[in-house]
Amino acid sequence: MVPTDGSSEPPDSEHSGSVRSDSGPSDDASTADEADAGFQHAASKVRTFPQSPGVYLMKDAAGRVIYVGKAKNLRSRAGSYFLKAAAEDARTASWVPEIADIDYVDCESEVDALLMESRLIKDIQPKHNRDLKDDKTYPYLMITTREEFPRVEVTREPKTKGVKLYGPFASAGALRGAIQVLQRIFKFRTCTLDISESDERWNWFRPCLLASINQCTAPCNFRIGKEEYRRDIKRLQTFLEGGKRKLLKEMHEEMMAASKNLDFERAAVLRDEIEMLERLEERGELETHEQPEVFYIDPKKGLTGLRKVLNLAETPRVIEGVDIAHLGGGETVASLVQFIDGLPFKPGYRRFRIQDVQGVDDFRSIYEVVSRRFRRLSDDGDAFPDVLLIDGGKGQLSAAMAAFRDQDITPPTVISLAKRDEEIFRPGQTEPLRLSKSSYALRLLQYVRDESHRFAQHYHHILRNKSTFDR
Repeated sequence: MVPTDGSSEPPDSEHSGSVRSDSGPSDDASTADEADAGFQHAASKVRTFPQSPGVYLMKDAAGRVIYVGKAKNLRSRAGSYFLKAAAEDARTASWVPEIADIDYVDCESEVDALLMESRLIKDIQPKHNRDLKDDKTYPYLMITTREEFPRVEVTREPKTKGVKLYGPFASAGALRGAIQVLQRIFKFRTCTLDISESDERWNWFRPCLLASINQCTAPCNFRIGKEEYRRDIKRLQTFLEGGKRKLLKEMHEEMMAASKNLDFERAAVLRDEIEMLERLEERGELETHEQPEVFYIDPKKGLTGLRKVLNLAETPRVIEGVDIAHLGGGETVASLVQFIDGLPFKPGYRRFRIQDVQGVDDFRSIYEVVSRRFRRLSDDGDAFPDVLLIDGGKGQLSAAMAAFRDQDITPPTVISLAKRDEEIFRPGQTEPLRLSKSSYALRLLQYVRDESHRFAQHYHHILRNKSTFDR
């Protein structure tokens, strides 16, 4: 249902909603009754909303849009504003009573709803979304148009030249989740490399793991030409600007032309991209990519700090973290989490059931996980992470390094982080590295460590419940 009352127009003086100074108690009572009737009308109306993705628009008694929000389930999310909790929540209590009507715009997927929400907020500028006007507070999706191979990134400090901006967005986590989803389709780069088609040295550059899992076309290794890459970026822009149907039509036509010209490889690629675009609604929760508030810093600062404190030649992009969990002392499991550019990359997460260790032995378990993980990467020719973080102290770190030695594999930068005093241990260094509690580098390592612990415990609980159920 698309609003049809012109509610996107700015408010005017005729609908200020103010009470005349000579109004008496009866007028106040009448106004209160009208407000309550409007609120009940909206509460009743929302129960007819579909249980599908979309954007909802809250309106006041004058028909002006006062708030815009997105939802995976329109009926459930919009309906939550009419519950007692919304009237008591500090974030909504002051303006919920103003609601007199509500409309919605249905969308094909949660990603579409996220983009629609941003466009409507920018166009209408509802008064209770006013914080989104602060360019320094909310995130934007930024495409660097002046680079030979444009890159895509999330930024809270958007540039004004040489970029194409989309936003602002209400949720940084949802935006990052959407980028991970869209990257599977359009395969754009998110790195900060300065790639030039005229520099032949890029022919020998080793792409990061995003190329290995087919989420980047690796312009850093010239696996794709500049024009073809820019065509993919143009498609992404068409989608972001609401041209999904137009884009699908163009891709269908290109697929048929490629097939007619016997370019079946290109036709197959287009077919797969079309299918993914049409199935965006099956991509799951975008908010699962949101980082906790404890790590509310620019991830780039954490990575830059790591480069400095670990004396690395380059700023790391990929960090993997390993943790061990025990199932009643009998069964041991391990987790491996992956961070790219300082943020969790859920498709890179892995779980392991420890096979060769009896009882509780963290050292041997670390040895087994590291051996299996890096033997596989080495055999497949896949990129190693820039930093491998082991949860633990000197003993756990020694076990990991022994795995590399026995597998005859040159390790990446390997460190461990001991939870008790938050000390960082490094191979060949007798004294641990102690960073300030407010250090961006330490916060990033804590984030990776805590996420690997959470993921290991989650797997532990799954197996424990299964074990209990199977008895």
